[in-house]
Amino acid sequence: MTETQYTMEDCLTEGRIILKNIEKCTDLESARSIIYGTVTGIQYERHGKNMNNRDDHEVIIMRDCARVFRSMIAERSDALSGFSVTKALWDMARNIPRHDLGEGFFAEMIHLFRGLRGVPHAPSPAKSSLDDISGRDAAIIRSVELDAIWDSVETIMKRYPDGLSHESVIRRRHRRREILGTLGATQKDWNNWHWQIKHIIRSADDLSRLAAVSSEEYETVKKAVKARIPFGITPYYASLIDNDPESGRDMAVRAQVIPPANYVDLMAVHADNRGDAFDFMLEADTSPIDLVTRRYPAVAILKPFNTCPQICVYCQRNWEIDEAMAPKAMAGRKALDDAFNWIETHPSVKEVLITGGDPLAMTDKALETILRRVANIEHVEMIRIGSRVPVTMPMRITPKLAELLGSFRKPGRRDVALVTHIEHVYEVTPQLVEAVDLLKRQGIGVYNQHVFNFFVSRRYEATALRRLIRVCGIDSYYTFAPKGKDETQDYRVPVARILQEHKEESRLLPGSRRTDEPVYNVPGLGKNYLRAYQHRDLISVLPDGSRVYEFHPWEKNIVERSAYVGTDIPILTYLDRLSSMGENAEDYSSIWYYF
Repeated sequence: MTETQYTMEDCLTEGRIILKNIEKCTDLESARSIIYGTVTGIQYERHGKNMNNRDDHEVIIMRDCARVFRSMIAERSDALSGFSVTKALWDMARNIPRHDLGEGFFAEMIHLFRGLRGVPHAPSPAKSSLDDISGRDAAIIRSVELDAIWDSVETIMKRYPDGLSHESVIRRRHRRREILGTLGATQKDWNNWHWQIKHIIRSADDLSRLAAVSSEEYETVKKAVKARIPFGITPYYASLIDNDPESGRDMAVRAQVIPPANYVDLMAVHADNRGDAFDFMLEADTSPIDLVTRRYPAVAILKPFNTCPQICVYCQRNWEIDEAMAPKAMAGRKALDDAFNWIETHPSVKEVLITGGDPLAMTDKALETILRRVANIEHVEMIRIGSRVPVTMPMRITPKLAELLGSFRKPGRRDVALVTHIEHVYEVTPQLVEAVDLLKRQGIGVYNQHVFNFFVSRRYEATALRRLIRVCGIDSYYTFAPKGKDETQDYRVPVARILQEHKEESRLLPGSRRTDEPVYNVPGLGKNYLRAYQHRDLISVLPDGSRVYEFHPWEKNIVERSAYVGTDIPILTYLDRLSSMGENAEDYSSIWYYF
């Protein structure tokens, strides 16, 4: 747990200026009006004549807190979120019991009150030595400061060993020998992707034979398989699981493929109606024809192959996939013909994303057929392939496959790109680098979509990944907030942490390393960019401390669309989880002031 405890009494004390006199109000609207006026008055006063007496960062925090507070106490926000922050504060001021309010709620209010008063609980930026200095002397001092900043960053990054280090290579080589010995196979077998698929780990017993798993992990996988929840791990990826899990090096690797208990329980409950329960992105509402999904004017998704060699726990389409390398995963000829014909009749579609499932798990022949049909559509300018095999089964990227993909590039007419999911530096291996290099030599751009889940969200953990993959020839493309799916609750990270990471951590990298955009995928609408607050409003904080956002549709200034109201996870809950794994929550304290 975090050391700080947050109580209602502390909340009232910190909010004494903002909540002054509302206990005398006889109705909610009067209380709302007083709070609104007080917050606005504080901002006016402290951004006005007293502005020069405060540090710039405090003034900015005061401004942001005032904007958020006015948004949260609006009557419209009450209606959208189904909860009234104003009513909660009014009741607290009148000593009316509110047993529904928890520590997470008080924590949010306390930090807002402190921010409004100009005393935020967040570290002040380091003082610069550049005052009254200019010219070459200033440049030298500035350079020394920048060296110090980077030294501190690199010190933290060294906490996360990558898969290219000598120690990791030796460790994986030993793990590979263990697995091959257990399976009675050779190195030649290992390098054959067909052999990898034939020996996919599909049960708890198989996993325990090939990797060190806890009794809890064993039972969870066993329960998942019994409930017909998709589960599968390639032997290659199993070799990335260490024999000493207590070290924590492979935490992100395990989290990719070993489901948590609550995930299994929820998936099992909805075994017979997964499409209704888990289609978070509302693909049923954005699929104009079988195998095609469309959310944007110039791009369509084509899903010809509905399975993967390995199942990611938090997969967006966990409700569609039956099992790893399901035997009937390939779409039928008629469904494919209909999908191709649909794309042909929509010339506004300039890019086709071929995904699934993992299309690179198809045979070369089947993949060539799909690619040729898409390439023959005159108005398609870009073929994008979504695949995780560079991470889960890099031996699939053979010279022959790379040449096949490259053959569909027609510079000036059509390009081909591959988008993958690398989650952690520990997944980056020499085999992955070799696979990417084969693609790059064919002129194929390789991009990474990073799902910023809890297990990869520590300080500078994602930054270290961006830095490493760029020297491997991979560009950062998107950073995804984990979707608000109930079954993947353990993977979720507050939006505030993603904003904090981009501002305070990845911002320190050269521009070529931080080419990704942080986004939240809105059901039925698509990506909502998180970098600018114009794309969303923080409209409420629920009793447990969950922030409620109104995400504006990407096309809000083009066509009239309704916004989406989504509930985040409590910041305090996130910080408590970090603390439980040995992180110092104080290192993340500025998170409260990212909205």
